[in-house]
Amino acid sequence: MAERAKVTKRKIDYYTKLGLLNAERSNSNYRFYDHSSIKRIKFIENRQKAGLTLNEIKNELAEKYSEEIDLLELRLKMNELNRDVSVFLASLENAEVKKCGEIKKKISQESLSLIQKLLLLFT
Repeated sequence: MAERAKVTKRKIDYYTKLGLLNAERSNSNYRFYDHSSIKRIKFIENRQKAGLTLNEIKNELAEKYSEEIDLLELRLKMNELNRDVSVFLASLENAEVKKCGEIKKKISQESLSLIQKLLLLFT
């Protein structure tokens, strides 16, 4: 990993100790890093070159991770909404004609269009 990231093993150990990198441990206590660790090391190195401290970089990484989680949650909610809309539209097709008209009035075409565009954006 150190060779691929073009840093020393000591530096990887240090980043891991500071919590900048995450490693899984084997039964024989070897560290295993995922593929995103190399990108993370390069990010750390670039931010250090830009003059940030390791503590500032750690905060940036925490914010970035938080944003990724927020985006994932938004995608999950959008998928749930899409399923709800699909079920709702299917029930409209099976409902009585009078009830369909009343329900369709409550949901604007713009709302349905917005939902579809958001789904396309996040998928």
